[in-house]
Amino acid sequence: MTLPHSFTPKEIVAKLDQFIIGQEDAKRFVAVALRNRWRRQQVEPPLRDEIAPKNIIMIGPTGVGKTEIARRLAHLAQSPFLKIEASKFTEIGYVGRDVESMIRDLTQLAVNMVKKEETAKVKEKAAVLAEERLLDLLVPPTLPIANKTISLPAPEASDAESGKSSTREKFRQMLREGQLDDKLVEMVVDQPQNMPLVEIFSGSGMDDMGSGMKDMFSKIFPQKKERRKLSVAEARVILEREESEKLIEMDKVIKLAIQRTEQSGIIFLDEIDKIASRQGTMSSAEVSREGVQRDLLPIVEGATVTTKFGMVKTDHILFIASGAFHLCKPSDLVPELQGRFPLRVELNALGEEEFYRILTEPKNALIKQYIALMATENIELSFQEEAIREMARIATEVNLKTENIGARRLHTIMERLLEEVSFNAPELAGQKFDITAEYVKKQLRKISDSEDLSRYIL
Repeated sequence: MTLPHSFTPKEIVAKLDQFIIGQEDAKRFVAVALRNRWRRQQVEPPLRDEIAPKNIIMIGPTGVGKTEIARRLAHLAQSPFLKIEASKFTEIGYVGRDVESMIRDLTQLAVNMVKKEETAKVKEKAAVLAEERLLDLLVPPTLPIANKTISLPAPEASDAESGKSSTREKFRQMLREGQLDDKLVEMVVDQPQNMPLVEIFSGSGMDDMGSGMKDMFSKIFPQKKERRKLSVAEARVILEREESEKLIEMDKVIKLAIQRTEQSGIIFLDEIDKIASRQGTMSSAEVSREGVQRDLLPIVEGATVTTKFGMVKTDHILFIASGAFHLCKPSDLVPELQGRFPLRVELNALGEEEFYRILTEPKNALIKQYIALMATENIELSFQEEAIREMARIATEVNLKTENIGARRLHTIMERLLEEVSFNAPELAGQKFDITAEYVKKQLRKISDSEDLSRYIL
């Protein structure tokens, strides 16, 4: 399998810089990990299978960019990517999710991804076939009569046939120009099957029983169909989807998806510190946490997991774990699991300068988002540099006084700052608003100065 993109580590870091401020060490680590994927593909097969991914643990407080780095990395690699909280898992035998479910979820994501790509390839052909079916609904073809004696067509019959063909072409032109989009047509569509399923089992593999049973029953019982009246625009969408389904080879899609999962899948295990045992304590909760780690170990080491699409090997899936590790340390994880995460990188807490850059520099910066949102109400919003500096300063101050939630504090600051403008926006269309440092202080000073208020409101 050839990876879709083979960015160099410097190119990967440059791409991440467009969305994530700071955290240079973490960016370099993940850039090398992604590049190693490409390097491994260039190695000859006997040695290629022996090269295992170097899994990473990111250590740092909340809101500093751990999840965003992993998500952007997967987008760059066009890889199946799954983010999941480690605290959702429980030991086998307890009610909850078993660790193998993450591989089943990742495989399902890969199937959806490959199916979407294959659908795009057959889109034009499906559109042509759907158009013919639409024309059959608008200009029904003449049905042949069984056992009718064949005779040479009369000149009038030939003229009628050419006239019908001409009518079909006229309808085709009108269809392409969108003149018939509101016209109603009657067609047979599949009726969705709503089967209530009550889960009465727990344990390994039971978390995806619902989808498996639905697949089984859909094969036993044919899907019900119903005749409905739809607009031409709605019918076109349904027909194009049906034709795409016919043109796609699902066996090929599943094979490619499993291959992509095994060779380039990325799983981001968030809150891994929540399943680490605290030193010096021993309780049923601690035993349960250690049990989850031991269940997780074979998946990270390399195992074969049964999914509804087939067997999936986890040997070359890249695992990126993250946690704040306030109450524990990475060394509190079981030694075997520590060994499967050889790379550790610490992310720095964000300060006033980083907050200012986060508000202004990234492609999806909060300032740009709110300017675009207000533009939909025909309001021209602008921010003075001093105002942005003041917001960054207040965010830093509140983080120091209360819980440090990193860059997420900026979302709260922005909402409180623009609350009045957002609420009255429909009545303020056509106006301009220039956010100054004085306005920021006026809107936020009362809250930020009171430690008790800031705990609840900011």
